[in-house]
Amino acid sequence: MTVLLWILAALALPFVLFAAWMAKVFLKEFFSGNAEAAIEAEEAAATAAEKAAASAALDLLPAERQNTDSAGPPAPETTAALAAVRGGDWRPAADLMAAVGRDWERRSLLTFRLADKAADDDTWLLAWEAERPEDPDAAVVRARSAVILAWRVRGGQRAQYTTREQFDGFRRTLLEAREEVARAAALNPDDPTPYVAEIWLALGLGYPNAKMDDLWTEITARAPHHYEAHFSALQYWCAKWRGSERLATEFAERAAAGAPAGSLLTALPLIAHFEHDDSEDTAADNTPEMVARVEAALKDAAAADPAHPRLPELRHLLAYYLHLQGRNEAAVEHFRLVDGHVDALPWRYRNDKAGYFCQVRDTAVLEAGAAARPGMSGAAESL
Repeated sequence: MTVLLWILAALALPFVLFAAWMAKVFLKEFFSGNAEAAIEAEEAAATAAEKAAASAALDLLPAERQNTDSAGPPAPETTAALAAVRGGDWRPAADLMAAVGRDWERRSLLTFRLADKAADDDTWLLAWEAERPEDPDAAVVRARSAVILAWRVRGGQRAQYTTREQFDGFRRTLLEAREEVARAAALNPDDPTPYVAEIWLALGLGYPNAKMDDLWTEITARAPHHYEAHFSALQYWCAKWRGSERLATEFAERAAAGAPAGSLLTALPLIAHFEHDDSEDTAADNTPEMVARVEAALKDAAAADPAHPRLPELRHLLAYYLHLQGRNEAAVEHFRLVDGHVDALPWRYRNDKAGYFCQVRDTAVLEAGAAARPGMSGAAESL
């Protein structure tokens, strides 16, 4: 028996030694991998800290201090009106809508902001409607609020993650909103704002292209270079909705080519590119065509009224694409002009839009600083 045990032990010894060797190799690789991962994490943290410090030196705000509800600071009178409606007082909003008059760009943006508040709580809007039942300003706020509510019912997920109940409620509320939109248009026939709101009905209800063309004729007859109208229509023509990359790009290029300087419609080709670019690198952002688009947008921004309510949206796009093209000094200038507000493309589609904004901004700041140092070469030298 003892001899048998010795024989078995002798036979088992190579296996034991092999197992020990394998365990040693595994543990070495495990701890080596952990060490490498730890080093990489430390390096990434150090780089992020360096970037954040460079931005802080320029008095740029951290992610937690970015406003995620707007692309730029609202006008003081808009802020006051929004505060009043939150407190239940509709009169400052009514007065401001009347004061804006036929400034269709400001009217559409103000209407959206008021409608967004009404979608949360419309007590103040009900009081406005009760006192002035035929007021076209109250009617257009109600129309836009109804459209916003419909899209909230649907939710922001892709179709495969949206329930049948959500889709049914979405369609039902869109049809109700269409009645409100028609009423607002009838009460103020010159106003393009109800028709701009209808574009979002077109997306949700699936207007055929010919019907969208008819709607577009109504809009451009009233405001041929309206920024929000063009932005919304471009969404319709994108491949993710009712068009294609070709249709979206053609629409964007045509609108930009026919618009006067300062209209900001040079943003459209940049948006069309952004909406359809799924590449993993920046090659598509550095083609001669894209460089020319950015140049045109820079000239457009310079020609625009500094008080144009949509100018911050173009600046966000410029900051982003200037950075991707390695023109970081110019990018930083636009980042500084919009810092503090991040509800704009390209950040808007991210779950953490403030974090993404700061990540790209901080990288641009650091790279601009490196390029500016003596002996360093960088994209800023090509400005």
